[in-house]
Amino acid sequence: MAVVIVGTLDTKGEEIGFARDVLQAQGVNVHIVDTGVVGEPQIEPDTSAGEVAEAAGTTLDALREEADRGEAMEAMGEGATAITQRMHEAGDLQGIMGLGGSGNTSIATTAMRALPVGVPKLMVSTMASGDTEPYVGARDIMMLYSVADIEGLNQLSRQVIANAALAMVGMVTNEPDVEVDEKPTIGITMFGVTTPCAKTARAYLEDRGYETIVFHATGTGGRAMESLIEEGVIDGVLDLTTTEWADELVGGVLNAGPDRLDAAGERGIPQVVSTGALDMVNFGPRDSVPDEFEGRNFHIHNPQVTLMRTTAEENAELGSIIGEKLAAATGPTALVLPLGGVSMLDVEGEDFYDPDADAALFDALRESADDEVELIELETDINDDAFAERLAETLDGYMRAAGVAPE
Repeated sequence: MAVVIVGTLDTKGEEIGFARDVLQAQGVNVHIVDTGVVGEPQIEPDTSAGEVAEAAGTTLDALREEADRGEAMEAMGEGATAITQRMHEAGDLQGIMGLGGSGNTSIATTAMRALPVGVPKLMVSTMASGDTEPYVGARDIMMLYSVADIEGLNQLSRQVIANAALAMVGMVTNEPDVEVDEKPTIGITMFGVTTPCAKTARAYLEDRGYETIVFHATGTGGRAMESLIEEGVIDGVLDLTTTEWADELVGGVLNAGPDRLDAAGERGIPQVVSTGALDMVNFGPRDSVPDEFEGRNFHIHNPQVTLMRTTAEENAELGSIIGEKLAAATGPTALVLPLGGVSMLDVEGEDFYDPDADAALFDALRESADDEVELIELETDINDDAFAERLAETLDGYMRAAGVAPE
């Protein structure tokens, strides 16, 4: 087994060679994958740039002739992904590192995102101090800011690259003492304004022998859960916080994309879904809210987070979208409506209390969810203990009927 280093050896060969030497000095095997397109490698790779291009269904000569940087990066990202996936499946990959600027950060993290959660992943990058979401996505990728550009070895770059290499050594040479129970696993979605519900439901399910994984519904959290459902890590879903769809529809900053709510239905696993925090759209600081929303109802959650109340019209559309998603599910599905409010802010006396907007949401859900979806309505708000327990009890019943409950 080896630590794979993905890098452009035509421009970063010296620096990648230094990282290799640090790893090897600690007794770690290294496999270098060259993703450079323009020039010749400065050090000898274990997998050549030509092999990477071929793994993407093209050739190095073709990429050079096209001279399209974007196309070349996409191809080398695909090729590096195919190669590292094969190595992982064969048991030859211990961990994966990358070094570079925006180009190789894109290439290397493409490969990293295709590897399972738990595989050590570390990217030394000039891009690590900015918006890292495009690179990290919904995977456990460590981003280390290089401080200076990765251009030559000096007292600064040597220290940063050595620290990265030694961090990788620590990850691949120390077996983590992580308890792994063969329990059915439940994915739960949570937001700050639905935390009491999630905590109560989680305690109920864990008391009955389930393992739970809670996902913060911030866009990446929802995408992470969908991905783990697809991979078969999650056996059942308590999707009580579907707020990411409000951001997807209205234009907030915490959207999870149009595939949110698809994976459980497609896999046919039990799911219980509610309307948590669909009363809000998320933005950054107040002055970052687009001008088109001036005059709306806002709540300053903290200096970095501004919440905007969804309207009745938006809620009606959200209800139709979510109802249609659930109607397409192939497994046992329940929709549980908290008629007393969908978040902490959507109760009488709070900033987002709006019974008419909630009614539009609930009416659209009732109309769009078909007869195969069990519809449960409770005259409580979402954070009431009785509501949380009903969610968990319903999912537990589905899990037992499907034969995937704890023994």
